[in-house]
Amino acid sequence: MTEASHVFVAGASRGVGREVVRRLVGQGISVTAMLRSEAARSELEEMGVAIARADALIAEEVETAMLGATPIQAVISTVGGLPAEGERADYKGNQHLIDTAVKAGVQKFILVSSIGAGKSVVALPPQALEALREVLKEKEQAENYLIASGLIYTIIRPGGLKSEPPRGEGVLTEDYRVAGSIHRADVAELIYQCLNSDQANNRLLSAIDRTMLYGTEDFEEFSLN
Repeated sequence: MTEASHVFVAGASRGVGREVVRRLVGQGISVTAMLRSEAARSELEEMGVAIARADALIAEEVETAMLGATPIQAVISTVGGLPAEGERADYKGNQHLIDTAVKAGVQKFILVSSIGAGKSVVALPPQALEALREVLKEKEQAENYLIASGLIYTIIRPGGLKSEPPRGEGVLTEDYRVAGSIHRADVAELIYQCLNSDQANNRLLSAIDRTMLYGTEDFEEFSLN
């Protein structure tokens, strides 16, 4: 794809999504952030980010948010997490985002999923798998929906997320047997690197900190160069 000049970020109010926005803005990339509530609006607007209010679970709101923005080169979705009430957005919310991205002619869609989805289920210990089973099922559905959409995609499955400052030790791998922890800011850096890397196109990658692996299994790091 051509270098992204305008990126639409869903799930930008907190966590990895917020770190992604900071990284993109720091690189001079124009960002529209899709927010379900007003909570993060002022902080994001101070960063120069355009705000589109929408609930990912409502297809019409997603279309208004994405199709009404400046032409978008890429979509990054970190949508998910435990709902306060009602249904999860991990599958249905991402389904709406993917459908609208197709309509918008988006060049690339980066989906943040989780280690434990799909074949990487073998990387999780039984206790963690039991606790996350339902959300991982939805994340796998979202992954498969994106793969079948015809969009150029990158799916990134982070390991256990930490909120400390970046360490610069985040790496990607296609080895679905690997698990570990990683800081959210390091995930954001890997997402940024994937954004303009053709090597990352149509890849499903796990993201971990090379110094915080669960176990000592050797694995091959994925190169974006």
